[in-house]
Amino acid sequence: MTSAAQPPFSQPSSQPSSSQPSSSPYPFSLYPELDATALTAFVTALECGDVTGLAPARAAEVAEVRSVAVFTRGKVTGAHGDLLDAALWRHTGTGPRPVIVMPSPWTSLGWLPYAVQATLFALRGYNVLAYSARGFGGSEGEVEVAGALDITDGSRALDHIIERSTGPVTKIGFLGDSYGSGISQLVAAHDTRVHAVVALSTWGDLGEAFYENSTRHVAAVRALLAAAAKARLSPQTQTVFDNVLANRDVPGTLRWAETRSPFTHIKELNRRQVPVFFSHAWHETLFPPNQTLKMFNELTGPKRLAVSIGDHSGPEMTGMLGLPNRIWTDAHRWFDHHLKDIDNGIGDEGQVVGEVMWSKTLEPRPTWPSLTEHVERVYLADDGELVEEADDAQAGWTATVLCGVDTPATVADKVVESGYAEMAGRPKVYPTDDIDRTVAAVWAAAPVAETTRLRGTPRLRVTYRAANPGSSFVAYLLDVAPEGTAHLVTHAPYTDLDSPPDSLVSADIELQATAYDVPRGNRLMLVIDARDPFYGDANLPRATLAFTSPEATPSYLDLPLG
Repeated sequence: MTSAAQPPFSQPSSQPSSSQPSSSPYPFSLYPELDATALTAFVTALECGDVTGLAPARAAEVAEVRSVAVFTRGKVTGAHGDLLDAALWRHTGTGPRPVIVMPSPWTSLGWLPYAVQATLFALRGYNVLAYSARGFGGSEGEVEVAGALDITDGSRALDHIIERSTGPVTKIGFLGDSYGSGISQLVAAHDTRVHAVVALSTWGDLGEAFYENSTRHVAAVRALLAAAAKARLSPQTQTVFDNVLANRDVPGTLRWAETRSPFTHIKELNRRQVPVFFSHAWHETLFPPNQTLKMFNELTGPKRLAVSIGDHSGPEMTGMLGLPNRIWTDAHRWFDHHLKDIDNGIGDEGQVVGEVMWSKTLEPRPTWPSLTEHVERVYLADDGELVEEADDAQAGWTATVLCGVDTPATVADKVVESGYAEMAGRPKVYPTDDIDRTVAAVWAAAPVAETTRLRGTPRLRVTYRAANPGSSFVAYLLDVAPEGTAHLVTHAPYTDLDSPPDSLVSADIELQATAYDVPRGNRLMLVIDARDPFYGDANLPRATLAFTSPEATPSYLDLPLG
């Protein structure tokens, strides 16, 4: 991969195309901790060399990178000739070196959140190109949500940096956070020049992220729309998001999502054994971890998964601010190993590293299945208890839940933002005594005699009778202290749209994966209610769900223990 050196950027030939921005019910950012003013000052210093006002560490990075590379801002020509706002860190030497391309997150700031990390990659010897995805920031075009045009944009961005590298390009990496992570995986699946990927806070199956267990993720879609308030959504993108919120054309949305899901293209990644590093959060509210786990487990090439306390993009946020961050440290090590052939040990550290709630202990494991050493089954009993013996649970009991009423059991207080409180050691507290047992079914286990290490994916099987066509519920697994306050371990929604009225519905679902230590003296509590503002509600107002446990198919909860 060699070429003659060319000007750092092509010159813009036109202004960004105009279209109506997506409407937003409230101001919102997927990056609430990001200091755009400080990052803009950092970029300005990269251009002119004046580090006045920068923190000493940032000033030192600017001085060092300017001594070995040239930083420029400009435009990259993407699909259909649309100009994409971009930044290039280009070394002046003629020796061979690897390159990294960084498609932007889902934010009006475009590529700016990558400014510090791209500089750090440049200091490690990489040529780096960061660009704003089409429809965002200063880029032309419309937001296609990782569609065919976005994939072409990624390849055109790669062409751009190769053409402007002053020496031979050895290997190529794509790195993205959030939106850019999905684009990075898809470009790697379609462009055989890509050697390795880093995908932070990503998705594997977009359809499952939008419709988990057939349940609409309405809060997530509203958050995406709000965060894209200044973007230019394509008509198709706007229609799909509107359809999710209005509960229209589910098959059409799933077809749209399928082509935009890296999982759909996993055979190509596996054929070329592309190394992929994932980072995710246990309590992710935009892209729930199980759909990314599905992708991770099917990859056959080199792979690594870091799962942490927090929510979307939270675990990697301090790195974007320029602070020490283990996720970004591993991203650097991943590319150093796979793009520069440095034997730094990351390939021998196991495929998975999980941060345990709430001790923050890091646990490396060789594979995802190795997290779970054995599974303990507890049964839902008629007296509101979780019991270990099926005979103790009896059969035929009924626990009736009134629909249409919210309870204190909810996924989180806010999309994304609640995860920052978790990372700061202030997870949401659930007052279990305030959960009305007429609108929620509750089962509690006995206090644990010693710390119980939940590691892996819990599974719930429960039967219920719905009087009306269409029904849904949300199951929450809580860790309850002796005084009755609780923290959320994990949860999952469920929706049934096919069963006739007044029939028994058998729900067999996985709760979201977890690594959680239940302290001695605490107890696990399962709460099932019929309404949560994070999800679409398929129930009719004032309808009821009657949960039960038939003798032939008892209701139970499988707990993965480490």
